[in-house]
Amino acid sequence: MRKIAANAVRQPANLSIDSQIMKEAKGLNVNVSRAAEAGIAEAVAAEKTPLWKLENRATMDAWNDYVDKHGVPLKEHRQF
Repeated sequence: MRKIAANAVRQPANLSIDSQIMKEAKGLNVNVSRAAEAGIAEAVAAEKTPLWKLENRATMDAWNDYVDKHGVPLKEHRQF
């Protein structure tokens, strides 16, 4: 899970949240802003992961081809 910087510049946002969840969160002293921020950050990361894989696929395929042809670099120094 990504840590969110405490000193990050924050932007106000209006959100519609299930009233029952909001009631429970307030009753449990949950910092709703930070919880929403964490959830949004997680959703952003989940969307970025497949994009990163797609953007870097050629590099990863080239590396895998290299290992298939030449073996793992520095294999003789492995301790396992």
